[in-house]
Amino acid sequence: MKRVDIYTDGACSGNPGAGGWAAILIYNGVEKEISGYNRETTNNRMELFAVIQGLKQLNQQCDVTVYSDSAYVCNAFLEGWIDDWIAADWKLKGGKGQVKNADLWKMLLLECGRHKVKFVKVKGHADNVHNNRCDKLATGEIAKASKNIDTI
Repeated sequence: MKRVDIYTDGACSGNPGAGGWAAILIYNGVEKEISGYNRETTNNRMELFAVIQGLKQLNQQCDVTVYSDSAYVCNAFLEGWIDDWIAADWKLKGGKGQVKNADLWKMLLLECGRHKVKFVKVKGHADNVHNNRCDKLATGEIAKASKNIDTI
């Protein structure tokens, strides 16, 4: 099974507001960068979307390590929140409403089901070169879209 590292980040200007996402896939020392924009979203949605889009790039089953600075994304898997949400039919503990972003969590689970995925929480805006690059790509998508909107 091929081993792939995926670094991801999401960004938002306002929350909700304009959002960007990015992923860097690394296989055998070769890097592929992807990124995109959403006009009205939240930071958490962009963090999730980045992971989904990264995993969607893989055309065969892989052993994947996802590196993210999002506690929201990583802890859902590392702390077992996702299992609790599934068991409770996407409701929060104590009947406190529905899990936010359930649509994206379900998409992420589908993508994770195609691979062997491990999540690693990295410190954001620190010394991780790939995480910093993802941040620049995601925020760059927002800036690029904002510039295009301003010229219309």
